[in-house]
Amino acid sequence: MATYDGMFDSLGLREWCDGGGEGGGPMSMADLLARTKGESGGGGGASLWDLPFPSLDALHDACGAIPESRDLTLGLERGFLSIRDALRVVIDPVTQPLSWMLRESLAVMTGTPWWIMIPLLLLVTWLVSKSWRVLVFVAISLALLAFVDHYVAAMQTLAIIFVCAFICVLFGVPIGIAMSRSDRLQRIIIPILDMLQTLPPFVYLIPLIFLFSVTEPKLYGIAIILYAIVPVIRLTDLGIRLVDKDVIEAADAFGMTNRQKLFGVQIPLALPNIMAGVNQTIMMSLAMVVIASLVSAPGLGVLVLRGIRSLELGVGLVAGFGIVLLAIMLDRVTKASLARIDASQARR
Repeated sequence: MATYDGMFDSLGLREWCDGGGEGGGPMSMADLLARTKGESGGGGGASLWDLPFPSLDALHDACGAIPESRDLTLGLERGFLSIRDALRVVIDPVTQPLSWMLRESLAVMTGTPWWIMIPLLLLVTWLVSKSWRVLVFVAISLALLAFVDHYVAAMQTLAIIFVCAFICVLFGVPIGIAMSRSDRLQRIIIPILDMLQTLPPFVYLIPLIFLFSVTEPKLYGIAIILYAIVPVIRLTDLGIRLVDKDVIEAADAFGMTNRQKLFGVQIPLALPNIMAGVNQTIMMSLAMVVIASLVSAPGLGVLVLRGIRSLELGVGLVAGFGIVLLAIMLDRVTKASLARIDASQARR
């Protein structure tokens, strides 16, 4: 195979390359054969067709002073581990309330008797949706989950989603509002949102596992929030920017302050987009809860993981069907709420 030995020889870097190798240690049989082959061939018979891309590993084969790609990954790992303790000092106190909220929410929703919790969830559904059809669907879905003994797991999943979605809205809406009022801030935050939205879900868990104990709920809580907060930020920013300019000019003509325009004009008109962002945030939270079961997140995701690990087809399918039911329930409730908002604005 063609190598880059000739390039380093022509540049007069052979001595540097040999000095940056593995010192005077014994040469492996593979290296010895490769060098013998290179010397016998003289490099002249090497075909340009076989020339590898000048990656770190390919250059390292020709020049030992150049690090391998594994050295790069080890450097990143060592760098992260070297600042881990300092990060913990800063992040632990800030994120500890998240652990408390998740623990308390899980305790309340799993510790409350079903004959109190189910009517309470149905009452919230009715207050939000004002739809008998949605109410009946939610009641049947909860009864079905309880009938197959998945009630506790379903309540655990809902508890995590409620807490994480609430925090996403609590922080996401103000960030979206700030982005809509500053083009410069939008240009800064958009690449961060793009990264969060395209990063594979499993990658969120890698640094968090090194930062927090597996027994800490904030381990999976932070991963869910980072994964699910993007839609509510984007759609809040978009909704406020789409408010009709004539309406803003009319508000200015009436002498409204920026605060009055924001809360009296822009947010009410942008509310359908904001609610669409909340809907997507809830759906993405549910998707991440299943993946977070790999790092001790309770709920239906644990049963899905059990079905995969133990090859229990029935357990995995029933738990997966339960997740689908929860997703449809949450989607129907939030969309019914959005329809109410649209109807109320149309009547004005």
